[in-house]
Amino acid sequence: MTAQTSSVVVGYDGSPGAEAALEWATAEAVRLLLPLRIVEASALVVSTEPRHPGKVVPLAALRTARERGLRTLANGIRGRHPGLTVETLLVEGGPAQTLIEETAHARLVVLGSRGLGGWSGLLVGSVAVQVGTHAQCPVVVIPPDVRPRARERTVVVGVDGSKTSARAIDFAFDQAAAIGAKIIAVHAWSSPFMTHLEDGRSTLQFEDDDVEESSRLLVAESVAGAVADHPDVPWQPQLVDGHPARAILAEAQSADLVVVGSRGRGGFTGLLLGSVGQSVLHHAPCPVAIVR
Repeated sequence: MTAQTSSVVVGYDGSPGAEAALEWATAEAVRLLLPLRIVEASALVVSTEPRHPGKVVPLAALRTARERGLRTLANGIRGRHPGLTVETLLVEGGPAQTLIEETAHARLVVLGSRGLGGWSGLLVGSVAVQVGTHAQCPVVVIPPDVRPRARERTVVVGVDGSKTSARAIDFAFDQAAAIGAKIIAVHAWSSPFMTHLEDGRSTLQFEDDDVEESSRLLVAESVAGAVADHPDVPWQPQLVDGHPARAILAEAQSADLVVVGSRGRGGFTGLLLGSVGQSVLHHAPCPVAIVR
């Protein structure tokens, strides 16, 4: 089945993370009035480890069983959401590359933080990292045990004045409006804040109060457009003297969603996913959206 030019794509492999991602993606497709596209991809793995002899299943039969499973899954979702268009795609190939290709036509791609076959000690699997790094659309990575918070809902967004940060802010406010959450706009800097003079030999160090006031102004200007578009979404700045990733992760401990730009100010231009995005993706205990 050909990809829609605008759909919510979810990577599925039957793992707990994929189940959580499917639930999140379905709700988003319903909200956006877009088709839901369930994509399952796997490469044939050849193992050199000895196995106990057992029944041999032909590959054709395995594919048929997986197709039947996807149809059952899609029919169940259609039954719960009669107006929702649900598509399925089964691909023999690498999950990361398949989902990256899907991002060229999707509004959003959702996947679990770690699927079947991943190293049990890792919070985020290689597929999530690769898709988050190379996707052409926003990517949301869902942990397997995600659940609505009992207290006030919050969406945390990193703010640094970059273009990707601006798009992350728009995404964050849109999500906050959808779930009835408030926004916490996090901006961080490191003291002492210094800059070089024109002669290249001398430096100026700024007062912390001046840096904090400049940061407050940057955040206010950065969110102004999103605030105007979503006047009912409450928001507050969180200004931190420290590392941006640590500041965002501190707020993520009680958040429903964290949104970061794929690469902000100060990043190396050759990197598709900056160090802040990498850190948040690997360590946040809640869903993470990477926006580029």
